[in-house]
Amino acid sequence: MWKNLATAQAGILTVRQATAGGLTPAAVRARTAGGRWQRVHYGVLATFSGPLPRAARLWAAVLACGADAVLSHETAAELFGLTARADDRVHVTVPHGRRVSAHRGVVIHRRVDMAGVRHPALAPPRTRVEHTVLDLAAASRHLDVAIGWLAHAVGTRLTTPERIRTAVGGRSRMRWKRHLLAALDDVAAGCHSLLELHYLRRVERAHRLPTGQRQRARGRWYDDVTYPAYGVCVEVDGRLAHPDDRAFRDRRRDNAAALTGARVLRYGYSDVTTRPCTVATEVAALLAATGWPGTPRRCGPRCTLAPGRQTAANTAVSLPEPGGEIR
Repeated sequence: MWKNLATAQAGILTVRQATAGGLTPAAVRARTAGGRWQRVHYGVLATFSGPLPRAARLWAAVLACGADAVLSHETAAELFGLTARADDRVHVTVPHGRRVSAHRGVVIHRRVDMAGVRHPALAPPRTRVEHTVLDLAAASRHLDVAIGWLAHAVGTRLTTPERIRTAVGGRSRMRWKRHLLAALDDVAAGCHSLLELHYLRRVERAHRLPTGQRQRARGRWYDDVTYPAYGVCVEVDGRLAHPDDRAFRDRRRDNAAALTGARVLRYGYSDVTTRPCTVATEVAALLAATGWPGTPRRCGPRCTLAPGRQTAANTAVSLPEPGGEIR
């Protein structure tokens, strides 16, 4: 019986599980003393010798923290594929008020209300995606980073804005609550990355450009922002450098847009965040050239957007031909 449980827990057992599974305390001590088993934390054993794989360390940490403990924060995000592992530490959340001994490599978080926090099916025990994202958002140093977690989780289709909003409502206290709920409205509208949110707020809305469609399907691809009435696509890329496979996918997406006659504008992180007025000028000029009758507005006294309608002539922008791209 203990063998089946050990297999399910990546080779990790508590002493209590081992004895409940048919081994005597003496047999457990003998296996440990003989080097066949090894102690990981107090009361937690690995039923093998040698280095511990990551999965075994996760199980050992959560078992060492007692009943109702769950993997959380960066560790839960790692398991969901939201982020790569930053270091070897394991983050565990336990009920508030529980006394937990310090364990090497384990970061303890405490939570007053554990109801509905644990994922109902996955093992080792971990927080649900929504609570994982909110935990990370609350622990972020900057609001932008916090919002980025929400957008990323929805953009990777691990959860929905509605589920995150419900999880926020279940928390009596939530850092940046008003701002996060406002961001969720934009995420629900299709902004699936922090940079897409910046484009919506700092370029499109701030300069009164027409509202584009988000995540519009084009065959196998999804366009970040599309102005279908004018045949214009805007793609934003938050990566500082393109891996070859990502660049290849971007080219294929741009080619797919070109085949429909769309004109593509592509901007990077620094463009949208440090030169939003310049981006707005270029987008407005292309929209005007393709039939938009509106006039953009300046976002403030220091805005570099020229007053009046934008054209290729008064913006010094070389507009792409139909099916073309400008970066």
